[in-house]
Amino acid sequence: MPKDVTLHTDPTAALPSKQEKHMQATPTSAPVIDPALRRKAVIGSTLGNAFEWFDFTVYGLFAVVIAKLFFPAENDTNSLLASVASLGVAFFFRPIGGLAFGLYADRAGRKSALSVMVLLMALGTGLIGIAPTYATIGFAAPLLILLARVIQGFSAGGEFGGSTAMLIEFSPPNLRGFYGSFQMCSQALAVALAGLCAYVLNSALTKEALESWGWRLPFLFGILIGPVGFYIRRRMTESPEFLAYAAAREPTRRTPLTDVFSHHYRSLIAGFGLTVAATTSFYVTLIYTPIYAVKQLGLTQGAASLSTFISAILIAVLCPLTGWLSDRVGRKPLILLFVLLYGLTSFWMFTRLHNAPSMSNMLLAQILPAVCMGFVWGAFPTAVTEVFPVGVRSTGVSILYNLSVMMFGGLAPFWITYLIKMTENPLAPAYYILLTVTISLVTYGLLGRDGRQVPVSAQHA
Repeated sequence: MPKDVTLHTDPTAALPSKQEKHMQATPTSAPVIDPALRRKAVIGSTLGNAFEWFDFTVYGLFAVVIAKLFFPAENDTNSLLASVASLGVAFFFRPIGGLAFGLYADRAGRKSALSVMVLLMALGTGLIGIAPTYATIGFAAPLLILLARVIQGFSAGGEFGGSTAMLIEFSPPNLRGFYGSFQMCSQALAVALAGLCAYVLNSALTKEALESWGWRLPFLFGILIGPVGFYIRRRMTESPEFLAYAAAREPTRRTPLTDVFSHHYRSLIAGFGLTVAATTSFYVTLIYTPIYAVKQLGLTQGAASLSTFISAILIAVLCPLTGWLSDRVGRKPLILLFVLLYGLTSFWMFTRLHNAPSMSNMLLAQILPAVCMGFVWGAFPTAVTEVFPVGVRSTGVSILYNLSVMMFGGLAPFWITYLIKMTENPLAPAYYILLTVTISLVTYGLLGRDGRQVPVSAQHA
């Protein structure tokens, strides 16, 4: 154990202090964690998570430019379809990465898995930043982009389960919602930073300069922040809750994957359903809406990026507040109310934006749904994580989160673009949102559990 950190325990717990690998906990007690260790865990999980999602998000904000340079086609719509399809390719590999890193985190520990993930993301992002265009190397150019998206998807697959598990395992029992909210807070900050970068580049550079070299700058920045994220995460201490579980784990215990599907299928279904609305709100409101505003409505890229930046900052500010609120009033009622409000508000504002395209309506179409998203996102990470015991926590969350993201979130830009083309109905995004909100309300409403404080015995089941 690092010399600068001390781990204390409840008097009733039998917890030797010489080596971390000998840590264990009784069913009725939880480790009392030194504040310095807790701060390192929160900083490492949050900043590392933000680095990963900045790298992952910036692709969507430059999808229009990437489509032109790497996926030329006979018309702009087909070119954009190819570009957002490459955005979606990453999501086919997210469940694979999520399962691999989830199992690894539940066997070897959260710290090791999180450290590897941030390096992989930097590799994929850097490959995009240096890739030659179609005009230079022909068909090999889109293949390089697809390879980079596969690497990014594999890395991002394990990020949510691993970092959220780390956050709530270091949190006080009565503040799990507050600590878990930093998962989505860091995602929102990453989107805000990506949106700010896109806005500055679009405002400061000519169209020719942006398409020539300017768009590469955020991706090259991703190369630099990879080693920083790795350094921060390597300095973290392993979750004491996981170490206690690992010390008491039976050698013949079944794999986390077997346990998840055998004993926690209800939590899987409820968490999957809830994630449908949570992930759709991210990819439709923050990622696709700027693309829609530029390609379908003729607004400028700079205006769309600024709107995304403002909305993401609003969500980042709201998440800790609403996470804390969920510790007081419960997660389920808060989530159900604001998932419903998100669906209604998004439908209304998307229709308004389509009927009267303008910067002000663009702002409203993102900001008003973003307020509802802030209330959902603040409670969401803990709601889908705390219901799993520590031994299957990363595996269970990674499975439900990445399958839902792949099916409903990550492919949303592709499906919506395709639906608009096939039906010639530009309001397809609004109807897609209503569908996903309905799925979440029904599934999580019927099967979800309310959570404010989870007994320690349940954590080590």
